[in-house]
Amino acid sequence: MSYTKLELYIDGQWISGGGRACEPVLDPATEEVLGMLPLAGTADLDHALAAAERALPAWSALPAYQRGRILKKAADLIRERLESIAAVLTREQGKSIRESRIEVALTADIFEWMAEEGRRAYGRIIPSRDPDLHWSVFKEPVGVVAAFSPWNFPGTTPSRKMAGPLAAGCCCILKASEETPGTAIELTRALHDAGLPAGVFNLVFGVPAEVSQYLIASPIVRKVTFTGSTAVGKHLAALSAQGLKSLTMELGGHAPVIVFDDVDVERVVRLAVGSKFRNAGQVCVSPSRIFVHERIMSRFAERFASLAADLRVGSGLDEGNAMGPLANPRRLQAMETYLDDAAACGARVLAGGSRRAGKGYFWEPTVLADIPPDARLLHEEPFGPVASLIPFGGESEVLARSNSLAYGLASYVFTSDLDRATRVSHALHAGLVGINTFTLSGPETPWGGVGDSGYGREGGIEGLEGYMHVKTVSQATPFKPV
Repeated sequence: MSYTKLELYIDGQWISGGGRACEPVLDPATEEVLGMLPLAGTADLDHALAAAERALPAWSALPAYQRGRILKKAADLIRERLESIAAVLTREQGKSIRESRIEVALTADIFEWMAEEGRRAYGRIIPSRDPDLHWSVFKEPVGVVAAFSPWNFPGTTPSRKMAGPLAAGCCCILKASEETPGTAIELTRALHDAGLPAGVFNLVFGVPAEVSQYLIASPIVRKVTFTGSTAVGKHLAALSAQGLKSLTMELGGHAPVIVFDDVDVERVVRLAVGSKFRNAGQVCVSPSRIFVHERIMSRFAERFASLAADLRVGSGLDEGNAMGPLANPRRLQAMETYLDDAAACGARVLAGGSRRAGKGYFWEPTVLADIPPDARLLHEEPFGPVASLIPFGGESEVLARSNSLAYGLASYVFTSDLDRATRVSHALHAGLVGINTFTLSGPETPWGGVGDSGYGREGGIEGLEGYMHVKTVSQATPFKPV
């Protein structure tokens, strides 16, 4: 099965070779080299910055309707190429081909929705206190955007950072993950083939710390958007503060799930297992601290462990596999560290608990119980296929434990009591709350967290407005000549 050609995309041109440093891209299921990725040097970054700066006046002046037509065409091309892009995504990231198809389809929807929403970035007229004054509000593109996306969702995360700025009239330089570059390249190819003018969008790869520091320091860049760890996000925010640059930060999470004793246990268990082990748990909103009412804990834990143990694990390209490998060996090391710590604390393994022998970065779907409060798993985001089951007795107790961490990205509540659902959803400190569902968003809805999970939103009208300035114009009635 063919992979994609690995190149940079700067000023409307595909670029590779030229003596640039390269690094291998690996298939996490086989550890084979898929290709060699060229890395941008400072000359490439200067080229991208100059191209974006040069393209900005014409692109921002282009009517939103015409910008939207290009984005809509790109969405159509992504749909036409769905199978091939999904295969690229699975080969470089590892998730099941079924998940990759869903992700690529959502990527196209994000492009299409932003294409349409860009036409509705309305201003407004404000009634003035003075009859000789006319007040109006306009929304204008913020300028050139530096965007940084991670490896766990190489389709949907870059698409939000591509479609939002472009729909708003901004130009963009995206540094996508060096571990999963092929998907971003295929999305860029769709934009190119849709007729995007040169310089409006640029795709680079490189040494992450060097590229981010160089782009953020440039006075050409006026907006920074980043998805990744809280530690890196804080560092980039500090760099951005030197130039007072607008920020969108979607950072780490450690999502609590509260399961009350009035639910259909079988239904909730099936939903929870499906959500927990999606993308091998490498999801920022993955249910990672599962609080289960003590009255149903025994039944819930037994069934959860049984379903987890039955999950078929293997290459994501095999249609029969439910879970693929972890994306890189760093995640394997993290799982070993967390499991060793939990075992030392006295936690009980109900399913899984170890790496699968042989090639590939495979870890068994793992379920833990009897986890002491000081175990690292309950305080640090595991970002892997490890579920922690924790009993609780009362509502106030579980709310305190759910809100005890600095993270505030996603939270989930399962109950048949509507009053309780409303009460608890308001009490949870999170940017995203699911009530009786693990489905949190679509292209139309804002995505982001609070606290150490970041600030700003991607998706929805909020995601579009994050790439726009608000300008107020106060106009006086002209003086009449004497």
